[in-house]
Amino acid sequence: MRVKIVGLGGIGCAVLKTLPQFLAFRFPGIEIVLVDGDRFEPKNRDRQITDILGNKAESLAEVLQKQRLELWFEAVPEFLTPQNAITLIREGDAVFLCVDNHATRKLVSDRCQELKDVILISGGNEFTDGNVQVFWRQNGQNRTLPLTSEFHPEILSPADKNPGEMGCDRLAESEPQLLFTNNAVATVMLNAFYAFLEGKLDYDEVYVDILTNNTRQVRRESVSQ
Repeated sequence: MRVKIVGLGGIGCAVLKTLPQFLAFRFPGIEIVLVDGDRFEPKNRDRQITDILGNKAESLAEVLQKQRLELWFEAVPEFLTPQNAITLIREGDAVFLCVDNHATRKLVSDRCQELKDVILISGGNEFTDGNVQVFWRQNGQNRTLPLTSEFHPEILSPADKNPGEMGCDRLAESEPQLLFTNNAVATVMLNAFYAFLEGKLDYDEVYVDILTNNTRQVRRESVSQ
């Protein structure tokens, strides 16, 4: 198993506060690949876990490698595209998808449907609420629904664009983020990963609302099956 973290903004950094510590003791020697073509800027400092400015993947890989010598960190300073997704997402991967656009969610979900064995855990949030989707394929069969199921038409037919297919000068300003919500969504993603490792994953999606302190998981069946 290789672990891929795609998107290193608020949720991605929140995942990386805890995940390496767990993997260092459970799977020493495992490879963690950090994927993001964006840069850390001073305005992001409330959510980032390094003071090194520059490309997010390279900065985090440098810091985390020094902290966790039991693991291998690789930086991929690129946005995911249809071209590099084929080589970056492979059989047996555990993919934490922490992006803020539906086009990339569709791209990664479609790529995972081409694989026999993969676990994809995707998290996103608005300011005080969010959701986590889990797409698990085992032996070429879907154990849970892909991100592009009929329950999420906004991902099946995204109205936005993949940052990897846009120029840096055309990247949209991200919506305001709340650190508490980032952490709540990241925790649910990590919970799903642990349930997967323990063979007890039995849901497709989890909804999170930090104002009501409510977390609700959902198990779905496709009506098209």
